[in-house]
Amino acid sequence: MQRENLQYDVIERLKTTDNPRILRDEIIELTVCKSRRAYQGRLRRIVAIVEIDGKDEKVVFLSNHFEWSAWTVAELYRSRWDIEVFFKEIKQTLQLADFLGHNANAVRWQMWIGLLVHLILRYLAHLSSWAHSFTRLFTVMRAVLWCYFYMDDLLNSYETAKPLGRICGSPEQAYFPEIIGVHCLP
Repeated sequence: MQRENLQYDVIERLKTTDNPRILRDEIIELTVCKSRRAYQGRLRRIVAIVEIDGKDEKVVFLSNHFEWSAWTVAELYRSRWDIEVFFKEIKQTLQLADFLGHNANAVRWQMWIGLLVHLILRYLAHLSSWAHSFTRLFTVMRAVLWCYFYMDDLLNSYETAKPLGRICGSPEQAYFPEIIGVHCLP
């Protein structure tokens, strides 16, 4: 992405007829001495309309790759951002910041297990009528980890409209309002 105060000269304007969402495709050279030392040579500046959180926004991309189409460059940056958001979500929900073991094999196993848990929970949320956030799903599953229950009953009855209203009591009851078939292991 381009900084707002970037100073550059346009060397060449490339064709943008292949995709209407590409507004500009230019080859540029930086003009400030400090920037020129850091980024020697020419860069490619692509202005595109990209969908971000369901809205179309105008975004400027800088790249040193000249062979790919402008749309490919824009899509690769967008995909890279999706990957960053995915890893942030995994670190926050699965709490993979502190590892139980510190050698490479232990960290690798914990990462694989974390990714499998993430995948299973995403699949469960997709299959059920879960309408809440992934973080809430993870919290509910962590709270009932040592309990035997039917997954459909848990996911379908969580925070549904019940005639009793809000249940006050132990924290476990906040997760399972009137779930039939829940038996905690001794």
